[in-house]
Amino acid sequence: MNAPRALGERIAALIAAQGPISVAQYMTLALHDAQSGYYATRQPLGRDFTTAPEISQMFGEMLGLWCAQVWHDQGRPKSVRLVELGPGRGTLMADALRAAKAVPDFRAALEVVLVEASPALTAIQQKTLAGCGVPLSWQTHFPDGFADRPLFVLANEFFDALPVRQYVKTAKAWHERMVVAEDGGLAFALAPLPTPPAAIPADRAGAPEGGVYEVSAASLALAGEIARAVAAKGGAALFVDYGHDGTGFGETLQAMRDGRPAGVLDDPGANDLSAHVDFAALADAARRGGAMVSGPRPQGAFLAALGLSARAERLIAANPGEAGAVRAAAQRLLDPAAMGDLFKALALLPPGAHTPPGF
Repeated sequence: MNAPRALGERIAALIAAQGPISVAQYMTLALHDAQSGYYATRQPLGRDFTTAPEISQMFGEMLGLWCAQVWHDQGRPKSVRLVELGPGRGTLMADALRAAKAVPDFRAALEVVLVEASPALTAIQQKTLAGCGVPLSWQTHFPDGFADRPLFVLANEFFDALPVRQYVKTAKAWHERMVVAEDGGLAFALAPLPTPPAAIPADRAGAPEGGVYEVSAASLALAGEIARAVAAKGGAALFVDYGHDGTGFGETLQAMRDGRPAGVLDDPGANDLSAHVDFAALADAARRGGAMVSGPRPQGAFLAALGLSARAERLIAANPGEAGAVRAAAQRLLDPAAMGDLFKALALLPPGAHTPPGF
């Protein structure tokens, strides 16, 4: 039996058969191809990136207590669904549920659903959360039918991995950036036909020549879907990710391999691909879905308002030998020069809800 072809070869064959593909389609194949996609075949945490829950237990604890407070502010409903998108190793959820033991009625009301596309990570999450004491289930995507009860959604470094399309401003018009097969490999090229003006937001009309506009249709659709569910039955969503407020025209799509930058089109399936989240666009999509929006607010300011520094001091008092590590982790999460400014928090709530903690 012949060995399966490398993913890059299969993508080149697809392009030869049907023509150039969008950057979004390339990202989807490179990350999620069943045979060779990055998330389908690898356990990337700690190798190509480290997320906030892996830096310190304090991050997940703050988010768990945030959910509990919002639940309390909304009248303590008896049955709620807590969903995490892209749960990594399950560390955030484990820390959130442990912190929620301080609010027993909230924990007792929970059904937890983890949305994970990676079989390797799902197996790790099942071990991490075994015996957590609340009902658990897994889905490979955010399912329909989640508007039957109050819904709480946590998404940390999830939206950055959803596919983006890229449009480049030329002297006369916008053109979509495509992926083509060239000289035995893959390359970027601009679509020959201009992009219809309606596809580019009016506030991007002033982009300079060479400016890039990135948009994630999948992110906007999902934010709208979550917003509709929250607006219908209550609850909240909290998105924490690295990103921007919608201004500027630079491209942010990047590839990482073994913790170092790599070429976006090099060795598809071997590299983590991500793009900065457009929080202004996410917020607009959520408002169109009927939700009230708070933020975005820099992660450092958000976590500081939730009391992360005080939690750090309590951890140090209980474990004096870990003082240096705890303070270093807190600084990394809070410091504007580390994760404090680049990472941002955005909250979705039902219309008329209390302003949530941290905002």
